[in-house]
Amino acid sequence: DLMAGLVGGLGMAPGGNIGDDAAMFEPVHGSAPDIAGQGVANPTAQILAACMMLDHVGQPEVAARIRDALHGCLENCDESTLTRDLGGRAGTEEFTGALLRRLA
Repeated sequence: DLMAGLVGGLGMAPGGNIGDDAAMFEPVHGSAPDIAGQGVANPTAQILAACMMLDHVGQPEVAARIRDALHGCLENCDESTLTRDLGGRAGTEEFTGALLRRLA
């Protein structure tokens, strides 16, 4: 949790549990039941967890493309497309839409 605070909060931190026979990737913040269903969650940690999974299954080019789009979005988006925890006023859908436009 402390390290996540250094990079913008738990909404930015992915996690991976990798064993000999299986792997699981998820945001470190868990299910965030306090904001579930409100459309205000920052999806960055989930997206980065998916990128970790793609790297793990041998798809680093796909993961890199998504990460590059995400980084571009975070660096160049304004408050209308950043989620509240990042100083913006966007919800999950607006942020995700901005990311998808960068991927298109």
